[in-house]
Amino acid sequence: MAKKENKVSLKEVFILNYKGFKIINKYCPGMFLSDFLHAAVSSVVPYVGIYLSALIINELSGNRNQEKLTSLIIITLITTLVLAILQGILSRWSNSKKNTYYYSFLKIFSDKMFSMDYEDLDSQKMQDLKSQIMQNNQWNAWGLGRIRYSFEQLIKSVFGILSAVVLTISLFTTSVPDSAGAFTLLNNPLFILLIIGIILLTTFLAPAFSNKADSYWVKLSEYMKMGNRFFGYFGFFAVDNSDRALDIRIYEQNNLAYSYIKENGSYNKFSFGAIFARGPQGIYNALSGAVSKLSLFFIYLFVCLKAWAGAFGIGSVTQYVGAVTSLSGNISMLVQFIGSMKNNTPFMRTVFEYLERENKMYQGSLTTEKRNDRKYNVEFKNVSFKYPGSDIYALKNVSVKFEVGKRLAVVGMNGSGKTTFIKLLCRLYDPEEGEILLNGINIKKYNYDEYMKIFSVVFQDYKLLARPLAENVAASCDYDENLVYDSLNKAGFGERLKEFPKGINTFLYKNWDKEGVEVSGGEAQKIAIARALYKDAPFIILDEPTAALDPIAEAEIYSKFNEIVGDKTAIYISHRLSSCKFCDEIMVFDNGNIIEKGGHEELLGNRNKYYELWNAQAQYYV
Repeated sequence: MAKKENKVSLKEVFILNYKGFKIINKYCPGMFLSDFLHAAVSSVVPYVGIYLSALIINELSGNRNQEKLTSLIIITLITTLVLAILQGILSRWSNSKKNTYYYSFLKIFSDKMFSMDYEDLDSQKMQDLKSQIMQNNQWNAWGLGRIRYSFEQLIKSVFGILSAVVLTISLFTTSVPDSAGAFTLLNNPLFILLIIGIILLTTFLAPAFSNKADSYWVKLSEYMKMGNRFFGYFGFFAVDNSDRALDIRIYEQNNLAYSYIKENGSYNKFSFGAIFARGPQGIYNALSGAVSKLSLFFIYLFVCLKAWAGAFGIGSVTQYVGAVTSLSGNISMLVQFIGSMKNNTPFMRTVFEYLERENKMYQGSLTTEKRNDRKYNVEFKNVSFKYPGSDIYALKNVSVKFEVGKRLAVVGMNGSGKTTFIKLLCRLYDPEEGEILLNGINIKKYNYDEYMKIFSVVFQDYKLLARPLAENVAASCDYDENLVYDSLNKAGFGERLKEFPKGINTFLYKNWDKEGVEVSGGEAQKIAIARALYKDAPFIILDEPTAALDPIAEAEIYSKFNEIVGDKTAIYISHRLSSCKFCDEIMVFDNGNIIEKGGHEELLGNRNKYYELWNAQAQYYV
């Protein structure tokens, strides 16, 4: 069950929701202004209609002055027309802004992800936080979404209350004539205060009960966290993963997914959500509805008694009933807004725990020296590193110096420290002990973005976009066509490119273009290699560069190895030790240490770990 939530103060409610308001307004400028004007006009329009209609009905039931009736009707028609046009214009503006909100919402978190330290981005805690924020937003628009939806509610309620008060004051100041006998009790100030008190009490109680019912959503949020994940994944995995279609069809995984959702128990009749709905949450909602109707009863009773006693005409009855009913409804809406913002506060804490996460990685200021000879010397000096939350060293006392222009292979068993070594080199993480030097200077002192520019990396889990081939290679909408062709040819994609209907302007995949081309895993990997070559950085790092290639394509890549890499310093992480034969030097990792270093023939002659790994694979090629 959910943890007991911390007490929420009104000060915290205001601070967090105001901060949320500011960040939404920054990413979606004009949305709140359009909502404000649209809500304000929409709130006033009904009262204008009520007031003018009351004047016409009173005249029809009274003197029936034709000239006055004509004037009233013309004024009503013109006013209605002008307000309808104004309301339509504002509605269109407001809706156009609302339609951009979802993308602005996503951009808020995308920008945070792009600026966040990779250590945080890679951490389970921050991934869980972001997942929870997205689930809360989809669940019941909790978090930033609640501010977005409640703002219009606030404006409508405030303007509705002001408009209703103007039309309602005379209800309590207009006296019943002395000839009304016992009905003159309605003029007694104490009786009027009693009626006002009853109306206000029921008006406040209805949203209070509704807010109490909504508070159970807060209680459920922690409990439903895993259930929402199950449903979000298994409920839509067939829709969101077309590449899973074959497995789903062959193994009937749809039934398996349904079983997982069912067994999770978050959405069945025995879940806490169902128990709350049948119990306290349902009772509070029922009380809210009942009290709301009770409020209407007293409003109608008071207005009709005063009209029966002769205090005003039948037209004023429609005015007062409409105005007081709307006044009650708008006060309820305002109280509900305050309660909604209070209930939203725990969700806003989660939002800002993520958005206000401070970066700890030092951002240097030194400019990376521009060298035409590409002679960037990198050295690891006694580098040790443990992942956050772990007591085990992923790397321990690693010391190595890269020789400019050399080809270096990094090999070892899974978990031996190869990928960690590359993450530290690219400064995705900082070492806990020791230092990494670029041309004799600690890499922490360099401008982070500039330091990253000296590396081209093909990660094992690289991603391509469903965009034109050239944009994928250049990683930009602006590109050098000749360089795109050259990079693709060097990566061994030239022959396949000839089959593309629009050349380098052909879309990859069919997400956005029916003439898009589906590429195989091996072809996609060649494109990823071409992207690394296009960047033309002095260091090129390839993580399992030929893992998805067939033996012939692999041989093709390695046969023109030097041509592809050129004068760059190349680092290869590979499980296929056949690639090591083409490298100048090989580093063998084991349990976070470099246990061997040397050339292929030299390491085979040592008959140690490398020899063991080589022979374990070589037997399959004999």
